[in-house]
Amino acid sequence: MRLRDHWDLLTIIVLSLVLDLLILFYPESLLRKVLGLAFVLFFPGYVFVTALFPEKKELDNLERLALSFGLSIAIVPLIGLALNYTPWGIRLTPILVSLTVFNLIFALLAIYRREKAINPWIPWISIEKIKEELEWEQSSKFDKALTVILILAIMTSIATLAYVVTHPKPGEAFTEFYILGPGGKAADYPTELFVGENGTVIIGIVNHEHRNVTYYVQIWLVNLTWDNTTNTTIIHEMYPMPGWFNVTLPHVPVDIEGNWTPQFERNYTFSIDRPGEWQVWFLLFKDSPPELPPAPPDGNYAGTPARDLILGAINGTVQSLKLNVRVVGFGG
Repeated sequence: MRLRDHWDLLTIIVLSLVLDLLILFYPESLLRKVLGLAFVLFFPGYVFVTALFPEKKELDNLERLALSFGLSIAIVPLIGLALNYTPWGIRLTPILVSLTVFNLIFALLAIYRREKAINPWIPWISIEKIKEELEWEQSSKFDKALTVILILAIMTSIATLAYVVTHPKPGEAFTEFYILGPGGKAADYPTELFVGENGTVIIGIVNHEHRNVTYYVQIWLVNLTWDNTTNTTIIHEMYPMPGWFNVTLPHVPVDIEGNWTPQFERNYTFSIDRPGEWQVWFLLFKDSPPELPPAPPDGNYAGTPARDLILGAINGTVQSLKLNVRVVGFGG
């Protein structure tokens, strides 16, 4: 066996393995995106066609090229459909492994079939072969012009597709904002406390805004009711709680394949010095905090424009979290 007779199939084997390594070690590299395009849209169909038709007389070069793209578009979804019925599902790693195994098996089968062929098809690219394939010498000027236009259109389409794949539109920009109980789970929140008793939660932030963001967190103690007559929220008391903070975080890509990991978390311990039904509001602001009016003598901001912050949190214009806390006196 002469390796040079199978340079195309060996190249596909090597590039498939190189892509696996790039995804493992350099997942954001441009080469990974370029190879991934060929890995999905060309390699599977090419090795399948070559294994199926090893003889030169069976197909001409243009037919092989067209079938390679067409069958790739058919084979990849079928592999994805099969994975959907397995415990692994349609995820990056199972798809990558499945396509790599498919390319390896059919590339080796194609090598074996080519060795057994009487007049095997071995691709060698040259200007003379291209002219011969296109019947260039026998074509009229009009046909030559159409051929050139067609080739340019195909090259433009491939270049456009490559650009779209390698320069994807940024995903939705958003921020994860959450609170957890003291055990680091969405449970066991301090919702019932005695006067002066400490309660602890964990405040978490994850930046998916595609830029560095400085976050400002305000914490308010609020007593409010809903007026059914006027369908309005009435804020009776609104006090700033200690522990306001700001933090600057870099962008973190959304990883739907791996395990979720926190970016920023901070323990927050608070106490409430008066009984009643209270709400602890955690308000999140990006880049700059809102201006507050001067502090009232009694510290109650309910009668100031600051109440709009809580109203904005209620109607969703301010990103926020709320913890309902019932506070009783000792012995209550």
